[in-house]
Amino acid sequence: MKRIVVFVMLVAALLLASCGPAAATTPDACKADLGCAVIAKGQTIKVGYAGPMSGDYSQFGIDMSNAMKLAVAKFGDVNGWKVELAVQDDNASAEGGAAVANKLVSDQTFVAMAGHAFSGATAAAMPIYEKAGVPMLSPSATNPDLTTKGSKVFNRNAFTDTDQAKGAANYLFTTLKVKNLAVMHDGTDYGQGLANGVKADFTALGGTVVAAEAITPGESDYSAPLAAVASKNPDAIYYGGYNAEASVLVNQMKQAGLTKAIFFGGDGIYGKDFLTKTGANGEGVYSATLVPPATDTIIAFNKLYKDTYGTDAGVLSAYTWNSYDAVGALITAIKNVAVVSGDNIYIPRGALVAAVRSLKQYQGIAGVITCQANGECNASGPVFYVVKNGQWVAATK
Repeated sequence: MKRIVVFVMLVAALLLASCGPAAATTPDACKADLGCAVIAKGQTIKVGYAGPMSGDYSQFGIDMSNAMKLAVAKFGDVNGWKVELAVQDDNASAEGGAAVANKLVSDQTFVAMAGHAFSGATAAAMPIYEKAGVPMLSPSATNPDLTTKGSKVFNRNAFTDTDQAKGAANYLFTTLKVKNLAVMHDGTDYGQGLANGVKADFTALGGTVVAAEAITPGESDYSAPLAAVASKNPDAIYYGGYNAEASVLVNQMKQAGLTKAIFFGGDGIYGKDFLTKTGANGEGVYSATLVPPATDTIIAFNKLYKDTYGTDAGVLSAYTWNSYDAVGALITAIKNVAVVSGDNIYIPRGALVAAVRSLKQYQGIAGVITCQANGECNASGPVFYVVKNGQWVAATK
């Protein structure tokens, strides 16, 4: 009698299973190292962005996340599952970067990171994403060392600081005819690395670096380091750092006696905030930038950005277009590896890491993304802009 009851119960269970929702079969790819992100119906697939959303550098975070939201609106459906942009404030710091990474990897539905924005935060977060099997595609973390660490997960679609430094040194020496250069930086991974690169490349071209000064970020008075630079009578100052400190330096140059020296910054100073803070003092300042040429695609995107946010693309930072492309490329990679089974979508983490690293000829709005073996995905170099009549314009000299 007991055997009959057990048999009946088994049959009933099988009948219930066959009449219920379609049974999910775990894809073979999930049995590999790192496993799968398993996302049920009604949940979203999360792609992260981490950058400064508050404080002096918030214009970067606001601009980049705005562009990324437009990419999610365009590309963000993966076999019926919606993509959500998980925006996090890492305060542009190493501590913030690590904290954000630890928070995000604890979420099963988080699968990829379009960032981090700044190099220091990126370096701190990389090992955490490496362990979790989360691919990164940063539109703006340009420190050259980031792709020399052997990371399988870190990639970027921005030009490197090595390329930027070489281009800036050549522009200063060859185009602007600068012979005596002072270099300054903010002590960050990004700023110091960029300044050191310009110093080495400028010297190799035959120029002379007459002064090298570091400043402390966040201060309102840089008269002492500027006085030290002025005593060497440079033709130009190259500054590695961000717009908050660059604007203070530019505003204090005249009182330091640097009335004839050219101020030349990295891509970190480009944007409307610098123009607002410097006013007339900003005239003639140079900056590297990622701003792409005005193709039909770029014009259409710029209109969409302006219509959506009420601000012109590229005003808050130079990373608007690269940010859009980073998210578009990540979602494309997710679509290529995702598997739907039953009521779940499975995203094999190892396969997604490999798919991002092997991106080839991805046509973004800012250019083509093709990733090298080390994660460098942008072969183009910087474009230089100069402030004229209170606006950033492409430099012709």
